[in-house]
Amino acid sequence: MSENTLRPADQDRHVDAGDDGYSKALTARHINMIAIGGAIGTGLFLGAGGRLASAGPALALAYGICGLFAFFVVRALGELILHRPSSGSFVSYSREFMGEKGAYIGGWLYFLNWSTTGIADITAIALYVHYWGMFSDVPQWVLALVALAVVLAFNLISVKIFGEMEFWFAIIKVAALVVFMVIGIGLLVTGQDVGGHDSGPHLLVSEGGFFPAGVLPLVLVMQGVVFAYSAVEMVGVTAGETAKPAEIMPRAINSIMWRIAVFYIGSVLLLAMLLPYSAFEAGQSPFVTVLTQLGVPYAGDVMNLVVMTAALSSLNSGLYTTGRILRSMAMSGSAPKFTGVMSKSRVPYGGILLTCAVCVLGVGLNYALPAEAFEIVINFAAIGVIGTWGMIMLSHLMFYRQARAGLVTRPSYQLFGSPFTEIITLAFFGFIVVMMWFDEVGRYTITALPVIVLAMVVGWFAVRGRVNRLAAERDAAGGRDAPGGEADPSLVDT
Repeated sequence: MSENTLRPADQDRHVDAGDDGYSKALTARHINMIAIGGAIGTGLFLGAGGRLASAGPALALAYGICGLFAFFVVRALGELILHRPSSGSFVSYSREFMGEKGAYIGGWLYFLNWSTTGIADITAIALYVHYWGMFSDVPQWVLALVALAVVLAFNLISVKIFGEMEFWFAIIKVAALVVFMVIGIGLLVTGQDVGGHDSGPHLLVSEGGFFPAGVLPLVLVMQGVVFAYSAVEMVGVTAGETAKPAEIMPRAINSIMWRIAVFYIGSVLLLAMLLPYSAFEAGQSPFVTVLTQLGVPYAGDVMNLVVMTAALSSLNSGLYTTGRILRSMAMSGSAPKFTGVMSKSRVPYGGILLTCAVCVLGVGLNYALPAEAFEIVINFAAIGVIGTWGMIMLSHLMFYRQARAGLVTRPSYQLFGSPFTEIITLAFFGFIVVMMWFDEVGRYTITALPVIVLAMVVGWFAVRGRVNRLAAERDAAGGRDAPGGEADPSLVDT
């Protein structure tokens, strides 16, 4: 069999029944702006402040390195999308190329990622709101709960409402960054100082050099930088709810690379040239820091509102993606049956509510440890991100090997450098996990890994019987990735 031949039986076998029932309401403008929103989030708007203080101007290098590997991941996912679009995304591909255990691991790692990211987002929102004095007496956990309730309500209405929210959230984020960069470049070109500091390119090396604290702090902040890119894979989940994925997805994915270069690396370099790295601090947006020191009336307030929008966007995205992923898993038996339930407006609300329930635990964390809540959860989110990205690269590696064996056909849109790109990327992820041990907060995360692994093992044995039964029914019915070859009618509200 030639490499360019796809066996129809194998193609039919891996149609994901979790894709049934969705409306195709997401248009090209939605997908493109969702891709932008996935590349610009809380990790930049809030997390960059503390990391600049720790690593100095070299943080731009960390964003560049992690951004390159993030692009490899989303490019690999893009090839898999063109192979077979699915709202189950990498979970569906893990099932196809690594079996049900692969889908189970990938799906629950993604749930760990976004449920903890959701906690980080509601924490960030509460911190942003506390910026305004009128809310300073409102407990952080109350603000976090209100933010969660508002985003949940919008997410449950319809996918079109989600798409519109993300479109305008992304517009606000991009416009704010562009305006900030124009202002910052203007200040540098005209030689104006910021807050009494001698601004300019010399700040990149004059305040202790490009690596003011050495190389190790730069390496240690990388797990947080990985978290900053944690939504880039979300564009893959949207493929199941757009009418023209083969036309829309490549353009959206290819644009991610230059967005990373301009918005992440460019913004960090600009921040480091406007103020000494020691002027930034954890818990406050570096953009707000700069604008506040500029003394522009209400500039800090406006930017604070923008970064709060970024956190709302991230929370909105997390509820959206986990709902779709959990539904795909429910159809194969590896997630609770209620997470496969779909509303009359074609929203998989069961999975959304499960993610929301975990975020409610985050409200409790904000009550118990308001000062440490953000850093604690983003380290756990980083484990979920690395695990999810690792499963995407493993799936693509298996896909590549099947293509070499002539079992599937690679689309014209491909990840370059296979299989070396996948292997190098997986090695980098392993390196990040090892380096987490040398970070105080990251050490707690690594210590918790055995608990996470144990929970995954226990969970697998709990669902294994149902997974095997549904797989047998699927094979008997002609090979679809769900019982009887179609969506379970009991999982759709009528």
